[in-house]
Amino acid sequence: MALFSRKKNKEVEATTAPAPVSTRVEPKTTVADLSHVLMNPRITEKATMASAEGVYVFDVAERANKKDIARAVAQYYKVIPRKISVVTIPAKSTRSTRTGVRGVKQGGKKAYVYLKRGETITIA
Repeated sequence: MALFSRKKNKEVEATTAPAPVSTRVEPKTTVADLSHVLMNPRITEKATMASAEGVYVFDVAERANKKDIARAVAQYYKVIPRKISVVTIPAKSTRSTRTGVRGVKQGGKKAYVYLKRGETITIA
């Protein structure tokens, strides 16, 4: 028998069992899981100007993804986002001019949440 024969071996096909179906169940997100996705609204001059056009900016958890952010916004603000953009803020090294001590300004993650025209979020 050649190594690269074109005929399939019927005996091997009959004894091969079908692949097992994955029984892994994805955990569903709960209210407690979404409570730490949105850390706080990011109130800056740029974010304030963007909110007039229906774009809101939030600091979010490092491990949060777009689906988690959309669920959290829908749950807490009762609006469904049209689009979400996520930006990673890099860490920056700093130095105190008075003492010369070096440090690190921690980075993070922020999310731009776009809403449909006419929808608003009240940030207190």
